[in-house]
Amino acid sequence: MTHPHEQEVLARIAEGLVYTESEAAFQAPLRRTEQIFEYNHTPPNDTDRRRSLLEAIFGSVGERTVLLPPFHAGFGSNVHIGDDFFGNVNLTFVDDVDIRIGDGVMIAPSVTLTTTGHPVHPTRRADFGRFSEPIVIEDKVWIGSNVVVLPGVRIGYGSVIGAGSVVSRSIPPMTVALGAPCRVVRAITDEDLATRTAGQQQFRPAAPVVPSGASTEYAHGLLPAGAPDGTGEA
Repeated sequence: MTHPHEQEVLARIAEGLVYTESEAAFQAPLRRTEQIFEYNHTPPNDTDRRRSLLEAIFGSVGERTVLLPPFHAGFGSNVHIGDDFFGNVNLTFVDDVDIRIGDGVMIAPSVTLTTTGHPVHPTRRADFGRFSEPIVIEDKVWIGSNVVVLPGVRIGYGSVIGAGSVVSRSIPPMTVALGAPCRVVRAITDEDLATRTAGQQQFRPAAPVVPSGASTEYAHGLLPAGAPDGTGEA
């Protein structure tokens, strides 16, 4: 049974109000630190062990999940992942509250999903004062390399987030969004079925600077936000 004090703290957390490390200490048993460490050190060919660890770490996890180590999570137990998920290396979940990821989501290297922020005034940051709001990533979303998704954000169905973006506001479905702060630059339409770079001239922010002899696709991640179409490999 939850203690009345714990109920009060949980209610404040659910409302997005400030709480402290000491107040939330009762949640420590929900952290999956040891299992995460083991997953990150499990041999690549031990797929059965990796799968069992994912099931132990996350609040829920779908079928055909690929999560390349290392990854990091504050809890792990507050993360819920759908089917056909691909997460590249150095994915970080700051999951003090729920992070919910739909089906068919792809996330490129070095992405941070953080449900938690801190007050601006230093006095309110005593004892690691913080607030937390859930993150929702809907089905078929693609998030590029080095993206940061901030508390309370919802990324709509099918959307693409360009590399290096800082997503501080929710993104509507079927759009391409990029930048810091992340902004929608265009809709995803049927024209995108015909060519990888369909419509790029309509939203190119500036002529890209590409090193001599270099490909316009940079190593295993979305192109930088200033690139022609902001898209690339997951």
